[in-house]
Formats: sequence, C-alpha cells, structure tokens
Amino acid sequence: MQHLPPETWRWDAVDIARAIRLGALSAREAAEAALARLEAVNPAINAVVDPLPDLALAAAEAADAARARGEQLGPLHGVPVTVKVNADMEGRATTNGVVAFQDAIAPEDSAVVGNLRKAGAVVIGRTNTPAFSWRWFTDNDLHGRTLNPWSRGHTPGGSSGGASAAVAAGIGAIAHGNDIGGSVRYPAYACGVAGLRPSAGRIPAFNPGAKAERSLSAQILSTQGPLARRVRDLRLALEAMAAPDWRDPWQAPVSLEGPPLPGPIRVALCIDPMRQGVHPAVAAAVRAAGEALSRAGYAVEEAEPPGFAAVAADWDAFIHAEAVVFLREGFRTLADARARAIFAEMGERELPDLPSWMRLLAGRATHQRAWAGWMQSYPLLLIPVSAEPPFPQGLDETDFARVFRAQGPLFPTVHLGLPSVSVPTGVADGLPMGVQVVAPRWREDLALAAAEAIEAAFPMPTPIDPR
Repeated sequence: MQHLPPETWRWDAVDIARAIRLGALSAREAAEAALARLEAVNPAINAVVDPLPDLALAAAEAADAARARGEQLGPLHGVPVTVKVNADMEGRATTNGVVAFQDAIAPEDSAVVGNLRKAGAVVIGRTNTPAFSWRWFTDNDLHGRTLNPWSRGHTPGGSSGGASAAVAAGIGAIAHGNDIGGSVRYPAYACGVAGLRPSAGRIPAFNPGAKAERSLSAQILSTQGPLARRVRDLRLALEAMAAPDWRDPWQAPVSLEGPPLPGPIRVALCIDPMRQGVHPAVAAAVRAAGEALSRAGYAVEEAEPPGFAAVAADWDAFIHAEAVVFLREGFRTLADARARAIFAEMGERELPDLPSWMRLLAGRATHQRAWAGWMQSYPLLLIPVSAEPPFPQGLDETDFARVFRAQGPLFPTVHLGLPSVSVPTGVADGLPMGVQVVAPRWREDLALAAAEAIEAAFPMPTPIDPR
C-alpha cells in the first residue's frame, strides 16, 4: 500500500514544529502539503497573491539540512507561513496593493520577515491587502479582491484580509499581518481565526525599501502581529516575531512573560464601550465569552474603562490628520478609484493648528495613565471587535459612516499601545463571531491565556474549505 503523507496543512504550528524537531516530519513534507493546499483552494479566495513554491521548497530543504547537522532550531523551524505584501521580503515586490509598486523589489527583508525566517519559518507565499493597506476590505486593481472562505459575499477583513483568509482556509499555519486601526484583529474576526495586536514596541518594524520615514503615528501606533487558527500558535509566532532588531528605535526588549497575578483575575466585561449600540449577535458573543471566562475561574463583572470614546476620537484625530500630510498625494496619484474614495471619506480633513496638535499628543499620556490605573483593578477587558457581524463586501463604498462607526471598539487599544487578542466565539447565521481581550502593556501573556480559555469553549472548524 502506498504511504500517503499526513495532511499537515491542517496541523497547528506548534504540532508541525514539534514533529520536525523530533524527526517525525520533514520540513519539505510540511512545505509540500502547504503548497498543495495553496494550489487547491487559493484560486477560490485569492488570498495569496505572490505564491513562492520554489523559494519555499528551497527553504524547507535548508531547514532539513540544518536539523541533520544538529544545529539549534528556532521556534518556527520548518513551519509554513505567509507574509503580507506590505512587508519587505528580499527579492520580492512590496506592492502594498498598488499597481505602481508592482516592480518595487525589496533589497532585503523587513524586520519582521527577517525574524520569521531566522526563527526557521518557511514562507510559502505573500498575502493580499487593499491599496496602501487602508481599508477593512481587501480589494485592489493590482491583485483583485480577496474573498472570505466562510462567505464570498462578506469581507475577509482588512487590511490583513489575505492573511486571515489564507490561514482560515489552511494556507499556512501562521500568517503575518499589521495593525494600526484593527488590521489584524478585524480580519481575524471576519474569518473565524485568532489574531494578536501586541503591545506597541513589542515587534520590530522596518522596511529597508521605504523611500522615507513613516509618520509619527505609524511609528508609535502601528504594530506587526500574527494570525493563526489557534491561540497557542499566536504565542509561538510572537516569540519568533519579537526578536530584537536595531533598525527599529521604538522596540523594547521586554520579557514575554510577566509576574503571575493573584487570582481570581478580574475581567471587565463591556458590551457597548462606544455607547452607540451593538448588533444582538455581537452582544451575545461578548456575554458568552464572559461566561466562558467565569467557568475558567476568572472574576467577570460588567465595568467600563475610562473615556473609551474619547480615546477613540483622539486616535482618529492623530492618525487621519497625519494621513493628510503623509498619504494624501500617494492616494491621489497612485491608488485605485475605490481606495481614493475611501481615503476621501476617512482621511480628508483640515489639519489642526500647532497648539491643538501639541495638546492632542500630550493628552495621550493622560489617557494611558487613566487606563493603567484602572487596569490595576481590572487587568483584563472583554469587548467586541466590531459593533456588527462581518460586513458585506464593499459596504464601505456605499455606507462608510456605518462601517467606521461599527469599528470604534478597535481604536482605543491602538492609541494606548495595549495588547489585544481577537478570538472566535463560534458562528452566527453562517458567519464567524468573536471578541477582543485587552491587557495592560507588555502583558500579552494575560490576554493570550484568557483567549485560550474562550477558545476552549468555542472550538472552530478551521481550516475550512471555501464556500
């Protein structure tokens, strides 16, 4: 009887890495299985727009040779992953979903891609993003539209929509994304997988091919982060991605594990932190997650963090005022028509005067101090990812105000630099649902542990075949 290799594209990254370390699986076998899955399902969802079969197999063979030589193996040794097309990868075009950048070949790896590869990860392909990574939908004139494996009629999220769709469909065990307005957490929510926005400064970011420095808001608010089908794989990916890189002056070498807290750990449950109303399915998801945490031994009670909507408003002012200076010309001259229209809705506004700008930036510390004090009592916060279930495709083109209003729960953690995990809570009306778990700065370990408790109560059937 012919020996059939296991369907390792279904496996968690933790299991793949362990099997390769033990010699029960070769990195080439893992890569071949992942590439076969990519070839089988990617045409239906258009998640990976730059497949890398030759590079992946060469990297896998090098990984097997390193193990045979007895070399020390990294945490992701031989694990198939995807990376987003807005992060430099040596020899590949950093398109960022823009036609004009289709030949923008990266001279070397970005900080986060370099860390993944140094940890032994095998990059099997690069995933789609909207033009300039500036939407909660993933569509552009260069690569086309990415579809949600759960429903073609609904967004896979954005801007890491290719990443979320890929990992949900079994294309790679871990996907790289980045988040400045929910671009890891919202795609994870929309595709029924887990996503981590780590503390600001945790994972290094630098694109060697960039022509100029990023805006200050991008430097201090944007984070790189992983998406995966299971929370334990987020933890493994974080370990790899957070390795130091001198090119990012904002990165801080803080331990990934903080001191244990006396139990039971208190969790503040807040169903409608923006006080604008949430969909019944969203409210039900937050309540169900709270009940799961209570059963797991957490002390869950309803409570509101200080000034949630005010922090969201300051994020909006900071990000989008700088976008007028740093991004407007690029959108006007290089972006596709849909992206230009969305930017006009989101980013076109009058610049504040200098005194107002200075007060806005100074006030960030006031918000951070208030939340840090509040989180002395409530180390964890449980809130929605979005006020609505995953949006129909293209909704931001017809009702941007509705989309932006619903995304309010994503913004404060960005402005405050706090870690947040998006974790699924099951399916409602055929679409994934989920919640956010927010922790104090540098305490990803607390958020991940709580997310695992929620995940255990709501197992998801991912990877799934596109529907």
